Amino acid sequence: MSAAAGHHDAFEELAHAFRERLLSRARDGSGEAGALEDDVRELVDREAVALAPAARARLVERVLALAAGLGPLDALLADPRVDEVMVNGPEVVWIERAGRIERTPTAFGSEGELMHAIERILAPLGRRVDEAAPLCDARLPDGSRVNVVIPPLSLTGPCLTIRRFRRQGFSLDDLVSNGTLPEPLASTLAGAVRGRASILVSGGTGSGKTTTLNALSGEIPDDERIVTIEDAAELRLRQRHVVRLEARPPNLEGRGEVTIRQLVRNALRMRPDRIVVGEVRGAEALDMLMALNTGHDGSLSTVHANSPADALRRVETLTLMAGLGLPHEAVREQVASALELVVHQARDRDGARRIVAVAEVVPALGGAGVRELYALRDRRPWFRPPARDGLARRLEASVPAA
Repeated sequence: MSAAAGHHDAFEELAHAFRERLLSRARDGSGEAGALEDDVRELVDREAVALAPAARARLVERVLALAAGLGPLDALLADPRVDEVMVNGPEVVWIERAGRIERTPTAFGSEGELMHAIERILAPLGRRVDEAAPLCDARLPDGSRVNVVIPPLSLTGPCLTIRRFRRQGFSLDDLVSNGTLPEPLASTLAGAVRGRASILVSGGTGSGKTTTLNALSGEIPDDERIVTIEDAAELRLRQRHVVRLEARPPNLEGRGEVTIRQLVRNALRMRPDRIVVGEVRGAEALDMLMALNTGHDGSLSTVHANSPADALRRVETLTLMAGLGLPHEAVREQVASALELVVHQARDRDGARRIVAVAEVVPALGGAGVRELYALRDRRPWFRPPARDGLARRLEASVPAA
């Protein structure tokens, strides 16, 4: 090995060692936000005093390059049209842009470079991944959601998914403008929210459930106290009186977890006028149904499902996960009396998200059934009025007096 190559290797080792030092400080919370360059310069001046001033300046630049930014992903994340970045190992990067998923020519030089980028994301959040804990969910300071899976669980190398967060959520008028739903349906749903109907938004992954939930939440009157409960905080309500709660995963020792179910129970002690649950995905379904059946009507949530009818069945199944041994018939009755509307959303092949069905929840033999009030058939909207008296009264009551 030549002397120049050896010098370069030593320089790189020193730069990576300083970078690790900075990451450790970020994990410990001892670093100062927004002072990265000052931290690097101070560290180099203190620890590399034997180097010439020009060499120390080059070392500062190299440590900054290693410790800041996400390398090849920076350009993608700078594009406001990119909603999601999906890294499937160092050589394969996909994005969702304007509703369409496409592969990009972007690539990392190695698995090590990708792991460095992952560490840059997680270290300031006090999180890390390794063989002992190869999975991680996190939320960036701007609200974007991050998921990381590394080997041995991932067979394609480290995988990183970043779902971008919009600082300002869409309103119902925005959804009408972009074709998610027609204006008459938007007026009906706005009236249902103002009239305190309990609404469940269903759909598949990436169908836009949270966006629609946020738009519906915008119709809650400004003088009501709203408690939002989410696994990763994404909702951005504009009302004055909003309390935002976020679940917490366990730490590396398996302690400190706070579940959605615990937060739903706690929310009932916070004197809410409305409870908005970002997504029902477990035993918290029981607590939500109990809340809706004990005076907290007008609450909103989402669930993964393939249709309005399937959404009710899924809520029933999730409720049974509470493990209280409730008879299935009793659970069905709870669902039938708690929920009033199911809004179902789907993502088309062209990437557009559309509300394709709205159904009222009606009593049926042995539990709850659905009756369509709106459907998108051959891209043509179809409407009919509700049959359930309670829902009809809510909609009438929400219409301002002339």
